[in-house]
Amino acid sequence: MMNPILLDIPERIEGERIYLRSCKPGDGPMVFEAVSASIEELKPWMPWANGIQSEERTEANIRESYADFILRKDLRLHIMRKADDAFLGSTGLHRIDWDALKFEIGYWVDSRHAKNGYVTEAVNLLTRFAFDELNANRIEIRADTENKASRRIPENTGFTLEGILRHDSYNSTGSILTSTCVYAKIR
Repeated sequence: MMNPILLDIPERIEGERIYLRSCKPGDGPMVFEAVSASIEELKPWMPWANGIQSEERTEANIRESYADFILRKDLRLHIMRKADDAFLGSTGLHRIDWDALKFEIGYWVDSRHAKNGYVTEAVNLLTRFAFDELNANRIEIRADTENKASRRIPENTGFTLEGILRHDSYNSTGSILTSTCVYAKIR
């Protein structure tokens, strides 16, 4: 296996209506604005959404993600609309196992752009990229059993529900044990 830091991963992956691009220093304001507009929808599912939000913290997080992208530790990508370069949300390849060529796709969408198929398009685009360009053997999507909107994405993109991890983690506030659906596609 080649050293992943030597992999040429494009800064931009083109889709029909969207493109995916790596996050970059300076993206903090647009991401903070989207998170602020979507915070109530994100809080039940994303632990980070329950913390203190600020433009400065968001920018710091973006820069850390950009460093991880360069190091190939985590490949966080922004979902951008082609027509006007609007920021729609975030996705990426996470929990990477370069030896097994296993990746997990995560995502969230600015609630003002939800239910337009952008996340579905992003997941399809990222799945094809992972299989075709990174030679992925396995791609997973995990979602809380109660997060119906998130579960629809793998169900609508051909992922197989392999099982449910019962009481495997706490909810986003750390107060209630939840269960996780594990969906996957394999080569």
